[in-house]
Amino acid sequence: MAGRLEEWLGGHLTRRRWHLATAESCTGGLVAHRITNVSGSSGYFERGFITYSNEAKMELLGVPEEVFIRHGAVSEPCARAMAEGARRAAGSEAGLSVTGIAGPAGGTPEKPVGTVFMAVALPSGTRCREQHFLGDRARIKEQTAEAALRLLREALEEEG
Repeated sequence: MAGRLEEWLGGHLTRRRWHLATAESCTGGLVAHRITNVSGSSGYFERGFITYSNEAKMELLGVPEEVFIRHGAVSEPCARAMAEGARRAAGSEAGLSVTGIAGPAGGTPEKPVGTVFMAVALPSGTRCREQHFLGDRARIKEQTAEAALRLLREALEEEG
């Protein structure tokens, strides 16, 4: 069942006649799942990319290899490139991305489990946010999807 946040996003995108593309890594499609729980989402949800590997991020979204070398997949530059790449590849007005470490393995002292970067690319530019979540893998994925959708709402509200 769709929540109010997803319904608000759908209504806003519909009114603007905008389309959305998502690029997900650590959430594995959960963001797209939530968006498509809204009846009529086919009118504004263009496509979703689940780019779990660095190779997929490069091939499908055009994330430069240099981003992985210098910053890693869990970074602001990667999240920005993913959102912009999804927007470009889909020909949509909005791109939303998430990349992070859902755990329980994979964390480091610099980037512990629960570290997530999300980005929204719109015609006016790209914004990114870093967040740190606690809990098991499922809980981190849920929190990440919620935070990403909230970031999209904030960006759309500011866009007008």
